[in-house]
Amino acid sequence: MAIIAYTDGSSLGNPGPGGYGTILMDTEKLVKKEWSQGYRLTTNNRMELMAVIVALEKLKKPKTEIRIYTDSKYVCDAVEKKWVFGWEKKGFKGKKNPDLWQKFLIQYRKHKVSFQWVKGHAGNEFNERADQIAVAAANSNNLIIDHGFENNLAEDSGLF
Repeated sequence: MAIIAYTDGSSLGNPGPGGYGTILMDTEKLVKKEWSQGYRLTTNNRMELMAVIVALEKLKKPKTEIRIYTDSKYVCDAVEKKWVFGWEKKGFKGKKNPDLWQKFLIQYRKHKVSFQWVKGHAGNEFNERADQIAVAAANSNNLIIDHGFENNLAEDSGLF
């Protein structure tokens, strides 16, 4: 497989400022690119999932085979154990992050995606790098709004 991704999410508090880090590599062409973004208020799981979404969105050709390495059991198990497809059938009722899961599924269905869970903070070079850029994004001065999270907070507050 030529395309691999390492993804990670970070949240400084849960919820709190957060960020994702995504590394895409074409192992045949020896090309590596990185993306990250910070958010002013989000959760770790949202950033883990956002990192994967970004990896898939960056693929230019449909049906690209990609192996995604993540230290998120939340993301890896939801897909590999096919839970997310059951959640989708039930309209994500009672599930967190439906906005991101729906966005993920759109991208997921465009490609041939497999996941590999890796232990976080265990010395894997690219997992460590994805973590570094996710944390740096969370700590940056360029934090944007995670509308899906903040809108849900407003709804849950009962204020509007």
